[in-house]
Amino acid sequence: SRTRSSMSSTSGPSSAPLSSTAYKLFAGSANPELAEKVSEALGIPLGKATVGRFNDGECNIQLGENVRNTHVFLVQSTCPPVNDAMMELFLMVRCFRRASARTVTAIVPYYGYARQDRKTTARVPISASDVAMLLEAAGVDRMLSVDLHCGQIQGFFHHAPVDNLHAFVEHVPFMVKEIIPSYGDNPIAIVSPDAGGVARAKMFMEALTSMNVSNISLAITIKHRVKAGEVEGMNIVGEIKGKHCIIVDDMIDTAGTLCKSADSLREMGALSVSACCTHALFSGPALDRIGKSSLQHVIVADTIPISKDVEEGSPASFALKEKIKVVSCARLLAQAILSINCGTSVSSLFAVSKTMG
Repeated sequence: SRTRSSMSSTSGPSSAPLSSTAYKLFAGSANPELAEKVSEALGIPLGKATVGRFNDGECNIQLGENVRNTHVFLVQSTCPPVNDAMMELFLMVRCFRRASARTVTAIVPYYGYARQDRKTTARVPISASDVAMLLEAAGVDRMLSVDLHCGQIQGFFHHAPVDNLHAFVEHVPFMVKEIIPSYGDNPIAIVSPDAGGVARAKMFMEALTSMNVSNISLAITIKHRVKAGEVEGMNIVGEIKGKHCIIVDDMIDTAGTLCKSADSLREMGALSVSACCTHALFSGPALDRIGKSSLQHVIVADTIPISKDVEEGSPASFALKEKIKVVSCARLLAQAILSINCGTSVSSLFAVSKTMG
């Protein structure tokens, strides 16, 4: 039988985990690996639910246990195929509502359509807001996500509170332990890929400082973008020559901009370039680009299932494994679930722990 995992006061809520009868954890089909890790961190089994497809492609969902008067937590990233994952999420929420669950918390580590957060041209939707509206209409009481593309998305939910966790809480201790020691006494530059990401980069820098990493500065890249994923030129605000650069961003899609930035930073005199990005979409040529780029390390979370090209044992995948390091956010999500269910503050999860769990 599965044993309940312990969580120290330095890495999570001080309250002991509640019994598995007080709340239940379910998973959609988008990221079962992450859901299983969260289950193990909580020390409770995943709830029984069959999630499949009819012959015509429609979702076929069947709950396998009673959830009446139960607090339900549902793990479902809305990652590619995003529309299938989204519809599955809506229908599962409705399933729990019709089965008389007391509350339904949607744990959406990767929030699809987040990049469409405003009208950039005439006659287009604000899809990030529309998804929030649909989730609330389905009956979500609370939403938990990781590194929303735009923090203001929390305001698109009119009734359901939104907790936006940050993967750097896990990424920073990993980097301090595994990567930064190789930098020696050389200075470090935390690089934001655009002006909109400065706040994220600053939080990352402050987290490193809290773990006694010194001689850190902030830099910003100003890109001349031709189209999505393609950059023609780039300028740097800040000094990067003779420094180890860490690019901090919320996601990697086709990796065109990321790899171009890394190569440009090296040409401008950076000692090395690594990237710390939460959501590993790895669309199209992303892995090939990363493999050929000057990126030394790429740190990502497991909010999206990692491509089999990284996991399999081919020579190409071995080279990618040397670059791409996956740091799970399962423990962070488990701690948030406990805090929500115990009625304690989630704010403690925004601080980096100085001890590795």
